[in-house]
Amino acid sequence: MKKQSLKALAPMAIFAIAVNAMAEEPEAVVERTAEVSEILNAGAEKVQAAKKSQIKVDRIADQTDGLLQEFKQVNKQIESLRVYNSQLERQIVSQKQMMVELEESIENATVIERGISPLMANMLNALEDFVNLDMPFKKERRQQAVADLYVNLDSAKFSAAEKFRQVLEVYDIESDYSLSMESYTDQIDVDGDGSLVEVQMLRVGRVALAYQSKDKSKVGVWDKTTNSWQQLGSGYRRPVDQAIRIAVKLAPQDVIEIPITAPEAAK
Repeated sequence: MKKQSLKALAPMAIFAIAVNAMAEEPEAVVERTAEVSEILNAGAEKVQAAKKSQIKVDRIADQTDGLLQEFKQVNKQIESLRVYNSQLERQIVSQKQMMVELEESIENATVIERGISPLMANMLNALEDFVNLDMPFKKERRQQAVADLYVNLDSAKFSAAEKFRQVLEVYDIESDYSLSMESYTDQIDVDGDGSLVEVQMLRVGRVALAYQSKDKSKVGVWDKTTNSWQQLGSGYRRPVDQAIRIAVKLAPQDVIEIPITAPEAAK
């Protein structure tokens, strides 16, 4: 507005000078012209100063807007941190509760461990007696499995849970023997004189345990009543040989004829 006013003032001033020049002396006209020039120059300087001021105002306005945006962004970050801190506080409370429950579980586990150790010892004693009194198939291997359990039971290398798992695993293996049929090579005292003879063994669950000599000329069966090997007649050579073929999957399943010890009557 000031710039436009000064522009409008210039022709008016010149017009006034021209009018006055007609009435005044030439010296006076020159003097007034100089005054008008000074007024115009002063007005132009004010316009330039106003421009510079406006630039400063605009710059300050831009800076203020930038600070405002930064302030809003900081506020958003603060709010996000508040939400995050709130979540952390809830997690800390939950973790403290879990620690309390874990401590209680550890105390309970300690009590259970005190009770499970005697239980495992009793289970091992019963298992050892069972293997010693059972039919003599893979006896050394089975006795060694029990001996290893005794060693692990006294070892600090295994937890109570792992020891109990090992005991149950051997129990499962012994249980599977009752439901399976197999044939394998072994050395046994056929004649009861202490001399070992290599034979082909046949186990049918825990119902029958038989052997066949390498030349297939002799067959025998374990007698539970005498705890000794009983040699069978030649009439059992073919049935035993057929049963061995079935056990090693060289023949299809079929009915086999093997003498078994009659179960004892319950007392």
